[in-house]
Amino acid sequence: MKKAWRIFLIMLIALLGFALTPPGGRYFEIAKNLDIFATVYREVNEYYVDEINPTQLMNKGINGMLQDLDPYTNYISEDMIEDFRTANTGQYAGIGASTITLNGRIFVTMVYEGFSAYKNGLRIGDEILAIDGVPVKGLSEERIEQLMKGQLKSRVGLQVKRLGSSDPLELVFEREKIKIPNVPYSNMLTDEVGYIKFTEFTPDGYKNVRKALMALMRQGADGIVLDLRNNLGGLLNEAVDITNLFIPEGELVVETRGKLANNNYTYKTRNTPLAPDLKLTVLVNHMSASASEIVAGTLQDYDRAVIIGNKTYGKGLVQNARDLPYNGKVKITIAKYYTPSGRCIQAIDYSHKQNGRAVQLPDSLKKAFHTRNGRLVYDGGGIDPEIVIEDKLTGGIVKKLYEDGYLYMFARQYASRHETIPPPESFNLNDADYADFVNWVIDTGFTYSNPLLKDFEQLQQHLPDSTTAMLVTRLGENLQIDLQEELNHYRPDLQRLLEKEIAAFYYLWPGEVAAGLADDPYVQAALEVLQDPQRYQALLAGPQSE
Repeated sequence: MKKAWRIFLIMLIALLGFALTPPGGRYFEIAKNLDIFATVYREVNEYYVDEINPTQLMNKGINGMLQDLDPYTNYISEDMIEDFRTANTGQYAGIGASTITLNGRIFVTMVYEGFSAYKNGLRIGDEILAIDGVPVKGLSEERIEQLMKGQLKSRVGLQVKRLGSSDPLELVFEREKIKIPNVPYSNMLTDEVGYIKFTEFTPDGYKNVRKALMALMRQGADGIVLDLRNNLGGLLNEAVDITNLFIPEGELVVETRGKLANNNYTYKTRNTPLAPDLKLTVLVNHMSASASEIVAGTLQDYDRAVIIGNKTYGKGLVQNARDLPYNGKVKITIAKYYTPSGRCIQAIDYSHKQNGRAVQLPDSLKKAFHTRNGRLVYDGGGIDPEIVIEDKLTGGIVKKLYEDGYLYMFARQYASRHETIPPPESFNLNDADYADFVNWVIDTGFTYSNPLLKDFEQLQQHLPDSTTAMLVTRLGENLQIDLQEELNHYRPDLQRLLEKEIAAFYYLWPGEVAAGLADDPYVQAALEVLQDPQRYQALLAGPQSE
């Protein structure tokens, strides 16, 4: 403790030295407040009535300070550094499996082929009961993740329960370097159109997309569907190089502009494009963010691709990780990025808050920009697609069933009763299968009510006992949902998601992606526009001159 205090004083004296030089006022304020903070920290540690953890206290203080800025400026302590590296590289030391927590129980949702989990017998659907003898019931997700990960070549034992097996299974795995594939699936959708699923901008993203693109072109693709849905971004250089596959060398892709001149960069394409004339569509949704928006926005600005889906997330901020003493880091937002047309797609203004909360940039303050062909595009709210598709997972019964794990749990039971299924591209649930699902959901006691009912209940409380109140009551009764009717009404969406969940049990991640494509409304929209040259050109054309 004394050593840490001495280090703090040395830093403080150094900052006080800055106070003697211009701009003295700012440096004096920094030194003064550091002195106050350090003194409070010392006094609390020394005199507080109960024993406290100095590290936890400091971490909360740092996080509280950064919390007032934006969600992307974070302190990364030494014990969190591996998670940080995993997020930026897609690599970690583990067994190659993903899990989900449902009602306090831990289930395996994915195993990655070629790694220890798959090779040593762990399967999707297994329920994890214990890790190295430690029962997992009641443990937090963070604690479970700590138990699963560890040093390279160390061993971890899992006790799992598998549907169809009466006794728990004892499995042992060797932790290894796991690199999650960022192109889990690519294939031809038709004789002329290829599809590439790209999940995150981690190292080798460009290389893997290029490899998939070359394979599809060799198979005769003259149109490509690049799927960036739920891709939260990653490395900016990967975004620049992937964009370069489709636009010429020397073109501007993105600019970053910050407070300091050395954070201002211009990123241009550096290579001869692989597919400069290939027809291109890009699929996006509300969870396509950051580097995904750079790719989609740049291709849109150059009228190089038709964007399909719904408005993207709207993250136009750039972060840089700075080293700290004792192996920590601080990730700081250092700049905003701008697409070639000059727009920044950042949706939330963190610099001007209302009642302490950041607010969405209003439409009235959004500025218009123009693509190369003269089409109007706007800043301040993500990328707007040329073709809009309703996303059923943003609300309603489909979202609730998906997020609460009902689709996964039904798929788990289905897989336990069926030894095999057809290839994922041709796998479809029949009427009897879907009826089983409907009955199963009802039997579980699942409940769902119209969100408007709460508003009507509040309205009833403020109305007198009159004819008006009776009319409102009757209207509220009409909002009651028949669960079976609702499940049948949303069958196309629920069945597609069920088929994806089930296919994963048999064909892992590639199967999950492939199973949903045949009746995916985003993909169908892409196929329609790629197979209609006139419509494709019209969507990308600028205003017609008279």
